[in-house]
Amino acid sequence: MTYQEQNFKQLLGVKGFSDKLLETHFKLYAGYVANTNKLLDLMKSLTPGTPEWSEIKRRFGWEFNGMRLHELYFGNMSKAKTKLSEHSPLSKLMAQSFGSNQAGEDDFVNTGKMRGIGWVIMAYDSAAKRLFNTWVDEHDVGHLAGAAPLLVMDVFEHAYITDYNIDRPAYIKAFVEATDWDVVQKRLEKA
Repeated sequence: MTYQEQNFKQLLGVKGFSDKLLETHFKLYAGYVANTNKLLDLMKSLTPGTPEWSEIKRRFGWEFNGMRLHELYFGNMSKAKTKLSEHSPLSKLMAQSFGSNQAGEDDFVNTGKMRGIGWVIMAYDSAAKRLFNTWVDEHDVGHLAGAAPLLVMDVFEHAYITDYNIDRPAYIKAFVEATDWDVVQKRLEKA
């Protein structure tokens, strides 16, 4: 199987994100798709258990997660401003998990403001039927096993430095305003 790059050009013109920033970010994402496919092909040609095979196997998680996290990130953004309905299952779960819908959103934003690079993910743990806002270092370190990512925000500098320099809080505000809560709700329904 070969993974295909998804087209996110419908995001061009989204408020708070320059087309230059988005087009650069799309190219970075395309690299993860290409490298995921290259590693899959390379693993077929290597002997399992060899040092070469082992290193390629380890690298695969980085490239695959880089691809998938970017798809989730771009996929939960939209030009159309959507609000989270206070009567939606997601809103009720946020209130149950964090004390209120606003507290859940604030926790997500504050997690994004933490020092470091990586991802912020609002994840649903189906075993406990609750949400967590979690920090994921890099692409492959810090995921909650078995939890479904519902809302994904890239907090590597490439996601904002072109437009916001080092003002990560301003980027996060723009991201939250561009969040398509309908997509996040649908992800919860699938989980």
